[in-house]
Amino acid sequence: MRPDLRAKIITVCDKKIQAKGEAVGVSFYAFFANRNDNPELLMEAATWWIQTHKLDHFEKAVKIKQMVVAGL
Repeated sequence: MRPDLRAKIITVCDKKIQAKGEAVGVSFYAFFANRNDNPELLMEAATWWIQTHKLDHFEKAVKIKQMVVAGL
């Protein structure tokens, strides 16, 4: 995963955790605007989320952040 996507995921997870607590869930769509302005980056996130790690549609933001920080 490219470094700018990793940074964005961490930032979004941090904001959601701060706003709603450690139980808050996210999907990979949370890291993108409502319109598909960067399909290549969206597909990279979707591939990491769905194909590589076989995650559910919603996962805990804490879990996703830990995975990204760990370089998974």
